[in-house]
Amino acid sequence: MASPPPSLRDAVGGLDRDPFVSLLAKLIGESRRLQNDPPALVPLEDLVAQHVLDALLPVSTETGGGPLVVRKVSYVEGRSNVIVEYPGTVPGFAVSFVGMHMDVVPANPDEWDFDPFSLTFDSEDKDKLRGRGTTDCLGHVALVAQLMRRLGEVKPVLKHSVIAVFIANEENSLITGIGVDALVKDGLLDKLKNGPLFWIDTADKQPCIGTGGVITWHLKAIGKLFHSGLAHKAINSMELNMEALKEIQTMFYNDFPPHEKEKLYKFATPSTIKPTKWSYPGGGLNQIPGECTISGDIRLTPFYSTTYVVKKLQEYVHDINEKLEGKLQTRGPVSKYVLPDENLRGRLEITIDEDIMNGVACNLESRGFQALCKATEEIVGHVEPYSITGSLPLIRELQDEGFDVQTAGYGLLKTYHAKNEYCLFSDMAQGFQVFLSIISQLEADV
Repeated sequence: MASPPPSLRDAVGGLDRDPFVSLLAKLIGESRRLQNDPPALVPLEDLVAQHVLDALLPVSTETGGGPLVVRKVSYVEGRSNVIVEYPGTVPGFAVSFVGMHMDVVPANPDEWDFDPFSLTFDSEDKDKLRGRGTTDCLGHVALVAQLMRRLGEVKPVLKHSVIAVFIANEENSLITGIGVDALVKDGLLDKLKNGPLFWIDTADKQPCIGTGGVITWHLKAIGKLFHSGLAHKAINSMELNMEALKEIQTMFYNDFPPHEKEKLYKFATPSTIKPTKWSYPGGGLNQIPGECTISGDIRLTPFYSTTYVVKKLQEYVHDINEKLEGKLQTRGPVSKYVLPDENLRGRLEITIDEDIMNGVACNLESRGFQALCKATEEIVGHVEPYSITGSLPLIRELQDEGFDVQTAGYGLLKTYHAKNEYCLFSDMAQGFQVFLSIISQLEADV
């Protein structure tokens, strides 16, 4: 009697440290030229794309060495995306791993304890892999590239097509039409709607089931500049702005309180509005400033509409401007926001930045979420889905386009965008096994 075929995990095996580390070292070695902060720093994702191609083309249809279908897609010179498919045997079934981006946030070598732009190892802990992008997100690029390479080498018979999409331009939302947004627009990812899409760009080995939206704002107060010894003749723009912001925050929290679904999704915080930056034109300590600006952000759980929030912010400011005398408290016996004798009124102006980002609530009923949870419990030993009002660009747009988006990642949240970034090889190795478990579970459904 013939022996049953080996399981996918047995056939593919574990994450091989040597080729993984070798590829990751090449990627981190390019990271100085992958920093994304235009106009000063414009990444060249082609550098990473070429290393990915070098790893996968030997087992591709292009070279005749294997079954992988590899496609490089560029919309801007020097900035590529790479789509890799391991074809399945049954049309209409797919599982995809997307979001492994080939750009990084900037790093200042003077602030690091080691060179951010080369892969180094902790002398006391070989599990630590150090360098800019190890956690976010070049470590995931190397991880999924190794998954696809092993599928191409082992050639297991799978009913599902397994598709990996390595993307450009994730770390900057001001410039569009380069990365996954352009791929979706051109229909190049339509096949991914035939199954769950796993966005591999979070951390800590657990399903991230919710993220926050972001609205950045600038509240400008205009008063009357005057000598600080004659405060009764001034409209203090700083006092006006502080009191106005306090009132705006009060109205915001009344209109957007903690939502009942936040508990289900285990959000660490509800929606928040807070100042993060002050600015004013300058002047002496003996001058009451005539204008100043407070800037900040709103982090919004995905159960509220960003469009409606912007509308309410504008209403708040209009209401305060109309009712300055009765709406805002003054500070001291001569503090005032209106000078009737001079026919002067303080006023507020609010500006909302255009790059508004929407949050995401993953579908907790989807087969993809169930498979991710079971795989995580099986490989990591426990499953604890979580949500944060930190933000991930692009994935809400994918969800709105009809993709079943789930998110996970195998770097470390404490080193995300941080100085002295690192990941652990053991975490990446568990991620590799989670991916194989997900594929195996979905195969059993067909």
